[in-house]
Amino acid sequence: MVFFWREGQGVWRLLLSVLHLLFWEAGSGQVHYSVSEEAKHGTFVGRIAQDLGLELAELVPRLFRLASKGRGDLLEVNLQNGILFVNSRIDREELCGRSVECSIHLEVIVDRPLQVFHVEVEVKDINDNQPVFPKAVKNLFIYESRPPGSRIPLEGASDADIGANSLLTYTLNSNEYFTLDVKRNYVEIKSLGLVLKKLLDREVTPEHHLLITAVDGGKPVLTGTIQLKITVVDVNDNAPEFESTIYKVRLFENAPNGTLVVTVNASDLDEGINKDIVYSFNTDMSADTLSKFHIDPVNGYISVKGNIDFEFTKLYEIQVEATDKGNPPMADHCTVVVEILDTNDNVPELVVKSLSLPVLEDAPLGTVIALISVSDGDSGANGQVTCTLTHHVPFKLVSTFKNYYSLVLDSALDRESMANYEVVVTARDGGSPSLSTTASVSVEVADVNDNAPAFAQPEYTVFVKENNPPGCHIFTVSARDADAQENALVSYSLVERRVGERALSSYVSVHAESGKVYALQPLDHEELELLQFQVSARDAGVPPLGSNVTLQVFVLDENDNAPAVLLPGPGGGADALSQLVARSVGAGHVVAKVRAVDADSGYNAWLSYELQPAVGGARSPFRVGLYTGEISTTRALDEADAPRHRLLVLVKDHGEPALTATATVLLSLEDSGQAPKASSRASSGAASADTVLVDVNVYLIIAICAVSSLFVLTLLLYTALRCSAPSSEGACGPGKPTLVCSSAVGSWSYSQQRRQRVCSGEGPPKADLMAFSPCLPPGPISGDREEQTDVKVDLPAKVSNF
Repeated sequence: MVFFWREGQGVWRLLLSVLHLLFWEAGSGQVHYSVSEEAKHGTFVGRIAQDLGLELAELVPRLFRLASKGRGDLLEVNLQNGILFVNSRIDREELCGRSVECSIHLEVIVDRPLQVFHVEVEVKDINDNQPVFPKAVKNLFIYESRPPGSRIPLEGASDADIGANSLLTYTLNSNEYFTLDVKRNYVEIKSLGLVLKKLLDREVTPEHHLLITAVDGGKPVLTGTIQLKITVVDVNDNAPEFESTIYKVRLFENAPNGTLVVTVNASDLDEGINKDIVYSFNTDMSADTLSKFHIDPVNGYISVKGNIDFEFTKLYEIQVEATDKGNPPMADHCTVVVEILDTNDNVPELVVKSLSLPVLEDAPLGTVIALISVSDGDSGANGQVTCTLTHHVPFKLVSTFKNYYSLVLDSALDRESMANYEVVVTARDGGSPSLSTTASVSVEVADVNDNAPAFAQPEYTVFVKENNPPGCHIFTVSARDADAQENALVSYSLVERRVGERALSSYVSVHAESGKVYALQPLDHEELELLQFQVSARDAGVPPLGSNVTLQVFVLDENDNAPAVLLPGPGGGADALSQLVARSVGAGHVVAKVRAVDADSGYNAWLSYELQPAVGGARSPFRVGLYTGEISTTRALDEADAPRHRLLVLVKDHGEPALTATATVLLSLEDSGQAPKASSRASSGAASADTVLVDVNVYLIIAICAVSSLFVLTLLLYTALRCSAPSSEGACGPGKPTLVCSSAVGSWSYSQQRRQRVCSGEGPPKADLMAFSPCLPPGPISGDREEQTDVKVDLPAKVSNF
């Protein structure tokens, strides 16, 4: 006799699952293959390199590799031809149990650039497992009073395969007392039982031997058998009866021990000891089920006694027997179906791998930093995991596949602002309350040469005394580079240019490492008052970056030039100043003038004149103006005075220490016989002197106005040149001497006017303009005139033409 179990709902459920899988595969964009379980080593699965769009030649250089979570090395790729093949035995039942869907998820990772592909390999079931009964031989005791139609429950066979390979049909060897009954009780639980066709007669047949055969739906078919030994018992004629043949309950996982699951209840129509019922579990139940539940034999309370884990088993089928105490005892059976409900008891798992560190600070947006995968053992909302990052970091998470993320660069990096980021990734499930886990990723930012060396200020002013020793240190420049390592290693050099006819490097040098600036030769204020140049700071990055700083070196004057006396004659070549003086001149008459210049400037060039005492201590009838150099009579000359007078005039500057020069003046007195002529000449000279003095006064007024205008113009021009900074050079050299002017009320001290060279490269040479009024005691007063305090003005060359 053959029985086919046609499960309409199960077939529809299987069909919907297959359609769902097909639609999901079409939308996911991943590569799918299929392979049968138990395939031999080397079995072809697919051309994975070709299907992923990868060239065979780049598999090894790009470090092509497979990753399979918890799957070992079931599959492997031949890097020579890009073929995915079976590497070791694949047992679908060991891999996925009785799950309808069974696949191996592979991650294909290649570098340069980093890419991740997802490959699904479906493992197809073959009919490699035969139906298995719990026992090969089962003993049953049936009372002879049991009415026809009674059903004796049996434990059916199980097949580890799925689909058609696990669809079982049962056959029973031919007999006149029993028939086989198969029912669908709950979901996928099949109930097998013997149905009594007619009354048993122990006296006729005390024992019955039956053979049940289970046949699966595979090709070729596999079978399993169980032998039933039925003993007919002649005792109690009323068996206990349960209130329900099936009890359905729901139980949350992780329920504590002692939690009441359900109470089963059975009744017996007999009386006395035959009515007393004992509850127990069917001895054919699995050891796992027996370890999870306990039944009270008197009250029928079923309670928890072991760990209930939804992730391990989602449904328990408990066979309960109610046996009376009659002799022989009679029993009834019921089924308790316990559905386990999921609770949020699994913390998400978070794995960070394939880190691309460190990250260059100029890395483009979207650069992949790390690959992150998450998983949760719970189901439903409890197993839905979302990933987040800490706030205010220049990174973001991009979902690449279900529960797979990439940590990518979201905004520009700047190592000088932040050199290291501690990125905390949080994985949180959707349970209530939710559970979360975190992983910290330390992202180091690598330096690139994006900062040029910077000086504290764009320009420095340095004061150096002239006549410095060669090689003396005059200043130190320092630039700071915000980069790191060789990108921050700064070296210094001069920005070479010409200073007049000479190179800048002949004047100064700079140490490449320390930035110390040295004067290579003694500087001369009279030759060069201002030396302006640039120092370049350049780092060692690739490409190198640099910046410049301007140094203005002012050469301070020292009193290193003695006064020089200007003597009359072509080129001032005479040794002494000779002058004729009439004896008839009165006191205070100017008879001669000593002129001298000093190459220095300021007080170092301010000259004073002194008349040296005559030999023998004789009193001279002449004196010299302290600041004018004019030699005049102290009294009226007479016949007693010597016809010739040799005067020695000491010229001294105001430097520290003061330098001096001497001038010899030879005065010859005219005889009285030559008085008319001399008087005539003196009158003519006096008239001429008055005319000259008047002219000179006019010239002085014009010169003062011109100097004031030129001073203002010079300041404006200097400001404009500094702003525009043209790269022009002038010649360094002395200018023309300035005209010496004198008057009755004073004189302009004659000095060697030099057009001082300002070697800055920012404009033409500039003339020196300096005015001061010394606070000195007035000179001695002679008869009819008073010594006037001199004011020395160094005039530009063009003013000297007045």
